[in-house]
Amino acid sequence: MDFLRDILLALHIIGIAALLGGFLFQMKAMGAGTARMLPGMWHGALTMLVTGVALVGLLEAGDGTVNHIKIGIKLLILIVVAALVYLRRDDEAVPTPVFGTVGLLTIANIFIAVLW
Repeated sequence: MDFLRDILLALHIIGIAALLGGFLFQMKAMGAGTARMLPGMWHGALTMLVTGVALVGLLEAGDGTVNHIKIGIKLLILIVVAALVYLRRDDEAVPTPVFGTVGLLTIANIFIAVLW
């Protein structure tokens, strides 16, 4: 069971890297107003969603305790991020406030995971 948890955790981190990396890659374009949602950002958000739910399921199935409020907040933030990325994935240029929101919420999710 530990091996499966480690694999899921690694995939979850890869998803975070894809989403945040796509945002950071587009920051210069965001300043110029030409940023767009990259396909990797959608794949990263989807990977985070699937692996995050699986990690919580494994923890619930075992003897671990789950902070449901923390997981609920993280899930809500991720759903908002995934929705923004998905809905704006075909736009030639995403408005700066929308693109910035994706980055800030992604970073907030990381800080919630680490500090809470």
